[in-house]
Amino acid sequence: MPPFKKRPSRRKAKVKTKTVRKDPLFVDGERPRPMYVDYKDVELLKKLVNRHSRIVGRRKTGCTAVSQHAVSDSIKRARFMALLPYVGD
Repeated sequence: MPPFKKRPSRRKAKVKTKTVRKDPLFVDGERPRPMYVDYKDVELLKKLVNRHSRIVGRRKTGCTAVSQHAVSDSIKRARFMALLPYVGD
């Protein structure tokens, strides 16, 4: 049996440029240690929540994994303390 030959692709490969987003929680380009997001800072938390009051993912916000965990914990605390709604309008 002859080996299968791969057909050459007729499409041109799309070049994707990756945009580097700054982490919104970093202060002067450095990560605060320990990582903590104040649950009373409602203005910052509103930027990290969409109009349906769902937590926006890391790809959209540009947060690192550590800061995203801190953001989700603080949003949940703010919801429990009735500073943020559980469900959007």
